[in-house]
Amino acid sequence: MAYEFQEKELEVIGEYRLPGIYGGPNKVIPKFNRPITPRENLIRYFEGDNPLWMPDMRRDCATICPYIMPDSYARAFGGIDWFGIEWQYEPTVRAAMVKPGTRRLSDIKNWETELQFPDLNAIDWEKDARETYGEGLSPELFTSFVILNGIFERTADLTSFEDAFCALLEEPETLTAFYDRLVEWIIELIGIAKRYYHADMILFHDDMGSQKAPFFSSELFREILMPQYQKITKAAHDLGMYISLHSCGNVGIHMQNFIDSGFDAWEGQDSANDKQALMDAYGDRILQMNMTQIPPEISDEEAIEIVHGLVDGIGKTRRFLPSLMVLGQRNISVENELYRYSRMKYSGML
Repeated sequence: MAYEFQEKELEVIGEYRLPGIYGGPNKVIPKFNRPITPRENLIRYFEGDNPLWMPDMRRDCATICPYIMPDSYARAFGGIDWFGIEWQYEPTVRAAMVKPGTRRLSDIKNWETELQFPDLNAIDWEKDARETYGEGLSPELFTSFVILNGIFERTADLTSFEDAFCALLEEPETLTAFYDRLVEWIIELIGIAKRYYHADMILFHDDMGSQKAPFFSSELFREILMPQYQKITKAAHDLGMYISLHSCGNVGIHMQNFIDSGFDAWEGQDSANDKQALMDAYGDRILQMNMTQIPPEISDEEAIEIVHGLVDGIGKTRRFLPSLMVLGQRNISVENELYRYSRMKYSGML
Protein backbone atom coordinates (compact mmCIF):
# COMPACT_ATOMS: atom_id res chain seq x y z
CA MET A 1 0.00 0.00 0.00
CA ALA A 2 1.52 3.30 -1.11
CA TYR A 3 2.61 5.82 1.49
CA GLU A 4 1.72 3.80 4.58
CA PHE A 5 2.48 5.67 7.79
CA GLN A 6 5.87 5.11 9.44
CA GLU A 7 6.91 6.47 12.83
CA LYS A 8 10.01 8.09 11.31
CA GLU A 9 7.65 10.66 9.76
CA LEU A 10 7.37 12.23 13.23
CA GLU A 11 11.12 12.87 13.44
CA VAL A 12 12.02 16.58 13.58
CA ILE A 13 14.75 17.23 11.02
CA GLY A 14 14.83 21.04 11.09
CA GLU A 15 12.75 24.14 11.71
CA TYR A 16 11.34 27.30 10.18
CA ARG A 17 11.29 30.59 12.11
CA LEU A 18 8.62 33.18 11.41
CA PRO A 19 7.52 36.47 13.00
CA GLY A 20 4.30 36.37 14.96
CA ILE A 21 0.97 37.59 13.63
CA TYR A 22 -1.96 39.46 15.22
CA GLY A 23 0.39 40.67 17.97
CA GLY A 24 1.41 37.15 18.98
CA PRO A 25 4.96 35.94 19.66
CA ASN A 26 7.41 34.77 17.05
CA LYS A 27 6.92 31.15 16.15
CA VAL A 28 9.01 28.14 15.29
CA ILE A 29 7.52 25.62 12.87
CA PRO A 30 9.20 22.23 13.16
CA LYS A 31 10.27 20.51 9.96
CA PHE A 32 9.32 16.84 9.98
CA ASN A 33 10.44 13.86 7.97
CA ARG A 34 7.22 13.76 5.91
CA PRO A 35 6.77 11.63 2.77
CA ILE A 36 5.74 14.78 0.85
CA THR A 37 6.04 18.44 1.80
CA PRO A 38 3.30 20.14 3.83
CA ARG A 39 2.77 22.48 0.88
CA GLU A 40 2.16 19.62 -1.53
CA ASN A 41 -0.24 17.98 0.90
CA LEU A 42 -2.21 21.22 1.38
CA ILE A 43 -2.43 21.77 -2.36
CA ARG A 44 -3.83 18.25 -2.62
CA TYR A 45 -6.39 19.23 0.00
CA PHE A 46 -7.55 22.24 -1.98
CA GLU A 47 -7.59 20.27 -5.20
CA GLY A 48 -9.33 17.22 -3.72
CA ASP A 49 -6.41 15.11 -4.89
CA ASN A 50 -5.67 12.38 -2.33
CA PRO A 51 -4.02 14.26 0.58
CA LEU A 52 -1.92 12.09 2.86
CA TRP A 53 -2.94 13.64 6.20
CA MET A 54 -5.21 16.24 7.77
CA PRO A 55 -3.12 19.41 7.89
CA ASP A 56 -2.56 21.33 11.10
CA MET A 57 -2.38 24.88 9.78
CA ARG A 58 -0.14 25.92 12.68
CA ARG A 59 2.46 23.37 11.56
CA ASP A 60 1.96 23.06 7.84
CA CYS A 61 1.29 26.67 6.88
CA ALA A 62 3.36 29.84 7.16
CA THR A 63 0.63 32.40 7.93
CA ILE A 64 2.03 35.90 7.51
CA CYS A 65 0.60 39.37 8.03
CA PRO A 66 3.63 41.68 7.64
CA TYR A 67 3.81 44.50 10.18
CA ILE A 68 5.22 46.70 7.43
CA MET A 69 1.54 47.04 6.51
CA PRO A 70 0.01 49.75 8.76
CA ASP A 71 -3.26 47.79 8.95
CA SER A 72 -1.45 44.79 10.36
CA TYR A 73 0.44 46.76 12.99
CA ALA A 74 -2.51 48.93 14.07
CA ARG A 75 -4.86 45.97 14.38
CA ALA A 76 -2.34 44.13 16.57
CA PHE A 77 -0.90 46.90 18.75
CA GLY A 78 -2.91 50.05 18.14
CA GLY A 79 -1.96 53.08 16.05
CA ILE A 80 -2.89 54.55 12.67
CA ASP A 81 -3.89 52.17 9.89
CA TRP A 82 -3.46 52.50 6.14
CA PHE A 83 -6.47 54.80 5.76
CA GLY A 84 -5.77 57.09 8.70
CA ILE A 85 -8.05 55.36 11.22
CA GLU A 86 -6.80 55.28 14.81
CA TRP A 87 -6.92 51.92 16.61
CA GLN A 88 -6.69 51.52 20.37
CA TYR A 89 -5.16 48.43 21.98
CA GLU A 90 -7.36 46.66 24.52
CA PRO A 91 -5.27 44.49 26.90
CA THR A 92 -8.22 42.40 28.12
CA VAL A 93 -8.73 40.91 24.65
CA ARG A 94 -5.13 41.40 23.47
CA ALA A 95 -6.25 43.15 20.30
CA ALA A 96 -7.13 46.60 19.03
CA MET A 97 -10.39 48.25 18.05
CA VAL A 98 -11.21 51.55 16.38
CA LYS A 99 -10.68 54.22 19.02
CA PRO A 100 -14.08 55.36 20.33
CA GLY A 101 -15.13 58.63 18.76
CA THR A 102 -12.93 58.12 15.71
CA ARG A 103 -14.52 58.95 12.35
CA ARG A 104 -12.38 59.08 9.24
CA LEU A 105 -15.11 60.04 6.75
CA SER A 106 -17.75 62.67 7.41
CA ASP A 107 -20.03 60.77 5.04
CA ILE A 108 -19.48 57.86 2.66
CA LYS A 109 -20.55 60.16 -0.18
CA ASN A 110 -17.38 62.22 0.45
CA TRP A 111 -14.91 59.35 0.02
CA GLU A 112 -13.37 60.77 -3.17
CA THR A 113 -12.47 64.11 -1.59
CA GLU A 114 -11.68 63.01 1.97
CA LEU A 115 -9.86 59.72 1.43
CA GLN A 116 -6.39 59.16 0.04
CA PHE A 117 -5.47 55.66 -1.02
CA PRO A 118 -2.06 54.47 0.17
CA ASP A 119 0.73 54.16 -2.38
CA LEU A 120 1.72 50.51 -2.23
CA ASN A 121 4.76 51.18 -4.41
CA ALA A 122 6.23 53.36 -1.65
CA ILE A 123 6.94 50.26 0.49
CA ASP A 124 10.09 48.17 -0.01
CA TRP A 125 8.31 44.81 -0.07
CA GLU A 126 11.32 42.95 -1.39
CA LYS A 127 13.45 44.07 1.55
CA ASP A 128 10.74 43.16 4.08
CA ALA A 129 10.25 39.69 2.60
CA ARG A 130 14.00 39.06 2.57
CA GLU A 131 14.98 40.53 5.93
CA THR A 132 11.87 39.75 7.99
CA TYR A 133 11.02 36.30 6.69
CA GLY A 134 14.05 34.97 4.86
CA GLU A 135 14.14 31.17 4.93
CA GLY A 136 10.84 31.12 6.82
CA LEU A 137 9.15 31.48 3.45
CA SER A 138 10.20 28.01 2.43
CA PRO A 139 8.76 26.38 -0.69
CA GLU A 140 8.18 23.35 1.55
CA LEU A 141 5.53 25.23 3.56
CA PHE A 142 2.18 26.48 2.32
CA THR A 143 2.15 30.29 2.70
CA SER A 144 -1.02 32.19 3.61
CA PHE A 145 -0.97 35.98 3.32
CA VAL A 146 -3.48 37.79 5.55
CA ILE A 147 -5.36 40.85 4.30
CA LEU A 148 -7.26 42.52 7.13
CA ASN A 149 -10.14 45.00 6.92
CA GLY A 150 -12.29 43.70 4.07
CA ILE A 151 -14.63 45.89 2.10
CA PHE A 152 -17.54 45.83 4.55
CA GLU A 153 -15.26 46.13 7.59
CA ARG A 154 -13.46 49.05 5.95
CA THR A 155 -16.76 50.84 5.42
CA ALA A 156 -17.68 50.49 9.10
CA ASP A 157 -14.20 51.56 10.24
CA LEU A 158 -14.24 54.68 8.09
CA THR A 159 -17.66 55.80 9.30
CA SER A 160 -19.48 53.65 11.87
CA PHE A 161 -21.37 50.37 11.85
CA GLU A 162 -24.67 52.25 11.89
CA ASP A 163 -23.71 54.39 8.91
CA ALA A 164 -22.30 51.39 7.07
CA PHE A 165 -25.65 49.62 7.38
CA CYS A 166 -27.47 52.75 6.21
CA ALA A 167 -25.14 53.12 3.24
CA LEU A 168 -25.83 49.54 2.14
CA LEU A 169 -29.52 50.37 2.03
CA GLU A 170 -29.51 54.01 0.94
CA GLU A 171 -26.30 54.58 -1.04
CA PRO A 172 -25.71 51.50 -3.22
CA GLU A 173 -24.36 53.53 -6.14
CA THR A 174 -21.95 55.46 -3.91
CA LEU A 175 -20.77 52.26 -2.24
CA THR A 176 -20.26 50.57 -5.59
CA ALA A 177 -18.07 53.42 -6.80
CA PHE A 178 -16.08 53.36 -3.56
CA TYR A 179 -15.75 49.58 -3.65
CA ASP A 180 -14.61 49.63 -7.27
CA ARG A 181 -11.67 51.81 -6.22
CA LEU A 182 -11.01 49.93 -2.98
CA VAL A 183 -10.99 46.55 -4.73
CA GLU A 184 -8.61 47.89 -7.37
CA TRP A 185 -6.23 48.72 -4.51
CA ILE A 186 -6.78 45.31 -2.84
CA ILE A 187 -5.98 43.52 -6.09
CA GLU A 188 -2.70 45.43 -6.26
CA LEU A 189 -1.91 44.17 -2.74
CA ILE A 190 -2.76 40.60 -3.77
CA GLY A 191 -0.20 40.88 -6.54
CA ILE A 192 2.40 41.99 -4.00
CA ALA A 193 1.58 39.00 -1.79
CA LYS A 194 2.33 36.71 -4.71
CA ARG A 195 5.34 38.50 -6.14
CA TYR A 196 7.32 39.16 -2.97
CA TYR A 197 5.98 36.68 -0.39
CA HIS A 198 5.24 33.78 -2.77
CA ALA A 199 1.81 33.32 -1.21
CA ASP A 200 -0.16 30.18 -1.98
CA MET A 201 -3.34 31.58 -0.44
CA ILE A 202 -4.91 34.89 0.55
CA LEU A 203 -6.76 34.89 3.89
CA PHE A 204 -9.20 37.76 3.39
CA HIS A 205 -10.91 39.14 6.51
CA ASP A 206 -14.44 40.52 6.36
CA ASP A 207 -16.66 39.80 9.38
CA MET A 208 -20.35 39.85 8.50
CA GLY A 209 -22.41 38.81 11.49
CA SER A 210 -23.23 38.98 15.17
CA GLN A 211 -23.44 35.94 17.42
CA LYS A 212 -27.08 35.44 16.43
CA ALA A 213 -27.48 36.54 12.81
CA PRO A 214 -25.79 38.04 9.73
CA PHE A 215 -25.61 41.81 9.42
CA PHE A 216 -27.48 41.84 6.12
CA SER A 217 -29.61 39.74 3.82
CA SER A 218 -28.48 37.34 1.15
CA GLU A 219 -30.11 39.55 -1.48
CA LEU A 220 -28.13 42.60 -0.39
CA PHE A 221 -24.94 40.54 -0.35
CA ARG A 222 -25.49 39.38 -3.92
CA GLU A 223 -26.38 42.86 -5.18
CA ILE A 224 -23.57 44.92 -3.66
CA LEU A 225 -20.82 42.74 -2.21
CA MET A 226 -20.66 39.69 -4.44
CA PRO A 227 -19.51 41.50 -7.63
CA GLN A 228 -16.61 42.96 -5.63
CA TYR A 229 -15.64 39.65 -4.04
CA GLN A 230 -15.74 38.01 -7.46
CA LYS A 231 -13.13 40.47 -8.69
CA ILE A 232 -10.94 39.77 -5.65
CA THR A 233 -11.15 35.98 -5.91
CA LYS A 234 -10.56 36.08 -9.66
CA ALA A 235 -7.40 38.14 -9.13
CA ALA A 236 -6.07 35.56 -6.66
CA HIS A 237 -6.98 32.64 -8.93
CA ASP A 238 -5.44 34.32 -11.97
CA LEU A 239 -2.15 34.45 -10.06
CA GLY A 240 -2.38 30.77 -9.15
CA MET A 241 -3.44 31.31 -5.54
CA TYR A 242 -6.30 30.05 -3.42
CA ILE A 243 -8.36 32.45 -1.35
CA SER A 244 -10.14 31.90 1.95
CA LEU A 245 -12.67 34.20 3.57
CA HIS A 246 -12.32 34.79 7.31
CA SER A 247 -15.79 35.86 8.41
CA CYS A 248 -16.93 35.68 12.02
CA GLY A 249 -20.48 35.75 13.29
CA ASN A 250 -23.52 33.65 12.42
CA VAL A 251 -23.13 33.79 8.64
CA GLY A 252 -24.40 30.36 7.56
CA ILE A 253 -27.04 31.80 5.24
CA HIS A 254 -24.25 33.32 3.17
CA MET A 255 -22.41 30.06 2.53
CA GLN A 256 -23.75 29.70 -1.01
CA ASN A 257 -22.91 33.36 -1.55
CA PHE A 258 -19.32 32.71 -0.43
CA ILE A 259 -19.14 29.86 -2.94
CA ASP A 260 -20.65 31.93 -5.74
CA SER A 261 -18.21 34.73 -4.89
CA GLY A 262 -15.36 32.36 -5.70
CA PHE A 263 -13.88 31.68 -2.26
CA ASP A 264 -12.12 28.33 -1.91
CA ALA A 265 -12.45 28.16 1.88
CA TRP A 266 -14.20 29.78 4.82
CA GLU A 267 -12.67 30.41 8.25
CA GLY A 268 -15.65 30.87 10.56
CA GLN A 269 -16.65 31.03 14.19
CA ASP A 270 -17.54 27.67 15.77
CA SER A 271 -19.59 29.16 18.59
CA ALA A 272 -21.89 31.03 16.20
CA ASN A 273 -22.42 28.39 13.51
CA ASP A 274 -23.37 24.72 13.18
CA LYS A 275 -20.16 23.82 11.42
CA GLN A 276 -21.07 20.17 10.91
CA ALA A 277 -24.39 21.05 9.27
CA LEU A 278 -22.66 23.56 7.01
CA MET A 279 -20.03 20.98 6.09
CA ASP A 280 -22.76 18.45 5.27
CA ALA A 281 -24.56 20.96 3.06
CA TYR A 282 -21.68 22.78 1.39
CA GLY A 283 -18.46 20.88 2.12
CA ASP A 284 -18.15 19.54 -1.40
CA ARG A 285 -17.87 23.11 -2.69
CA ILE A 286 -15.99 25.05 0.01
CA LEU A 287 -13.37 24.00 2.57
CA GLN A 288 -13.69 24.97 6.21
CA MET A 289 -10.89 26.29 8.40
CA ASN A 290 -10.97 26.82 12.16
CA MET A 291 -8.97 27.21 15.36
CA THR A 292 -9.40 24.05 17.43
CA GLN A 293 -8.50 24.62 21.08
CA ILE A 294 -7.49 21.75 23.32
CA PRO A 295 -8.41 23.01 26.82
CA PRO A 296 -5.84 22.54 29.60
CA GLU A 297 -8.28 20.95 32.06
CA ILE A 298 -9.08 17.85 30.00
CA SER A 299 -7.12 14.59 30.13
CA ASP A 300 -4.72 13.38 27.47
CA GLU A 301 -7.25 10.70 26.54
CA GLU A 302 -9.95 13.33 26.03
CA ALA A 303 -7.56 15.42 23.93
CA ILE A 304 -6.92 12.41 21.71
CA GLU A 305 -10.66 11.89 21.36
CA ILE A 306 -11.01 15.46 20.08
CA VAL A 307 -8.48 15.06 17.28
CA HIS A 308 -9.79 11.62 16.36
CA GLY A 309 -13.24 13.18 16.23
CA LEU A 310 -12.02 15.85 13.81
CA VAL A 311 -10.76 13.19 11.41
CA ASP A 312 -13.77 10.88 11.76
CA GLY A 313 -16.43 13.60 11.97
CA ILE A 314 -16.35 17.00 10.28
CA GLY A 315 -13.08 16.10 8.55
CA LYS A 316 -14.09 12.78 7.05
CA THR A 317 -14.67 14.41 3.66
CA ARG A 318 -11.09 15.78 3.79
CA ARG A 319 -12.43 19.30 3.44
CA PHE A 320 -11.59 20.57 6.95
CA LEU A 321 -8.41 22.42 7.93
CA PRO A 322 -7.88 22.85 11.68
CA SER A 323 -5.29 24.96 13.45
CA LEU A 324 -4.57 23.13 16.69
CA MET A 325 -4.00 25.26 19.77
CA VAL A 326 -2.96 22.97 22.60
CA LEU A 327 -3.28 24.80 25.92
CA GLY A 328 -1.43 23.74 29.07
CA GLN A 329 1.11 20.96 29.53
CA ARG A 330 0.62 17.51 28.03
CA ASN A 331 2.30 14.14 28.43
CA ILE A 332 1.64 13.51 24.74
CA SER A 333 1.87 15.48 21.53
CA VAL A 334 -1.71 16.10 20.43
CA GLU A 335 -0.41 17.52 17.14
CA ASN A 336 1.52 14.33 16.44
CA GLU A 337 -1.56 12.26 17.17
CA LEU A 338 -3.61 14.26 14.65
CA TYR A 339 -0.93 13.57 12.05
CA ARG A 340 -0.52 9.90 12.93
CA TYR A 341 -4.24 9.13 13.07
CA SER A 342 -5.16 10.98 9.87
CA ARG A 343 -2.18 9.46 7.99
CA MET A 344 -3.28 5.97 8.97
CA LYS A 345 -6.90 6.74 8.12
CA TYR A 346 -6.11 8.30 4.78
CA SER A 347 -3.78 5.46 3.72
CA GLY A 348 -6.34 2.79 4.63
CA MET A 349 -4.40 1.40 7.60
CA LEU A 350 -7.37 2.00 9.95
